Amino acid sequence: MSMFLDTAKIQVKAGNGGDGMVAFRREKYVPNGGPWGGDGGRGGNVVFVVDEGLRTLMDFRYNRHFKAQSGEKGMTKGMHGRGAEDLIVRVPQGTTVRDAETGKVLTDLVENGQEFIVARGGRGGRGNIRFATPKNPAPEISENGEPGQERELLLELKVLADVGLVGFPSVGKSTLLSVITAAKPKIGAYHFTTIVPNLGMVRTQSGESFAVADLPGLIEGASQGVGLGTQFLRHIERTRVILHVIDMSASEGRDPYEDYLAINKELESYNLRLMERPQIIVANKMDMPDSAENLKIFKEKLAANYDEFAELPQIFPISSLTKQGLATLLDATAELLDKTSEFLLYDESEMEEEAYYGFDEEAPAFEISRDDDATWVLSGDKLEKLFNMTNFDRDEAVMKFARQLRGMGVDEALRTRGAKDGDLVRIGKFEFEFVD
Repeated sequence: MSMFLDTAKIQVKAGNGGDGMVAFRREKYVPNGGPWGGDGGRGGNVVFVVDEGLRTLMDFRYNRHFKAQSGEKGMTKGMHGRGAEDLIVRVPQGTTVRDAETGKVLTDLVENGQEFIVARGGRGGRGNIRFATPKNPAPEISENGEPGQERELLLELKVLADVGLVGFPSVGKSTLLSVITAAKPKIGAYHFTTIVPNLGMVRTQSGESFAVADLPGLIEGASQGVGLGTQFLRHIERTRVILHVIDMSASEGRDPYEDYLAINKELESYNLRLMERPQIIVANKMDMPDSAENLKIFKEKLAANYDEFAELPQIFPISSLTKQGLATLLDATAELLDKTSEFLLYDESEMEEEAYYGFDEEAPAFEISRDDDATWVLSGDKLEKLFNMTNFDRDEAVMKFARQLRGMGVDEALRTRGAKDGDLVRIGKFEFEFVD
């Protein structure tokens, strides 16, 4: 069983802010001793950090839940609670992070040591020292801590390589990688010997160097999931140059030109933008008897079916077994890489806008619906946040929440919708009676 894992779905939960405290000091001539309750501490963030020592997402196979610590509660003497440490989650280079609910890309982590906050901790609730006013010098009001952000994430690993080797199974991609790099991929005379991407570093005779990825063999229908399908097509997306390896000996009984068309069709079907990447055709197994004649026919078919205004891709005849033509191929690949810039993996429509942790001014402050049992249900980010941060153990805090609802227009909206005195109103699991 392969120990390579390149996709994972996980849940992250940032820490809640600590609750504020209600406390009073004992001091002569100060009402009730004066407020002395401090604020709660900040909840911990969940932070992804790139670790170049990791190669797969295997760590997320058995550990799918990540929860940061909550902040400490406020203390007496006006002291703040301690803020929680951030939860550091290490991911391999090339990890793309998406929000599972929206499908938007949150970040693309490619640099070693790169950090990104995927869930932000809640702020600490205010203690009663914050609510003192001339009219109410001894308030018995404090806030609960703000809930930490919680979300489900999709992680997708796309290997970091400058050059990708593509082609049908058993065309010699793994053998080529083993010859031009120090990589030791598994090589066998059967289909799908390669079931995980293999990486290797190439150094040319002129001193140029680049990373090459040997990707599992593609077959017709791969873009729809046939064979190893889209499981590894994603790894081609980061490459800047594609080496299209073709078995010119036709040892599998297939036509080399038809192989060339079939693989390009799968790349195009998976992601049209893959066809923007320059290709070099690698005519492999030229040491075999029929290879020279097949290459001649291949070139004729390619020229006949290519747009006369388009530039034909370069073709390099090689033999991985005898090492024929390898130096020329690698020099040409390095030269093409120098002329090819990075490709943008995601456009703006796929990326989530810069995270904003306040309220959307255009979004309604609350929404009203009615449950099957005739209970009025209040919802909305702003309203629910106020509710979660209200300490219902204190009468003053409950009255403050009621005034906030009235100020938001909740009472008037319920009245307009037909709410009558004594009707039940629900926020989450909390129920109260509507008083007209």
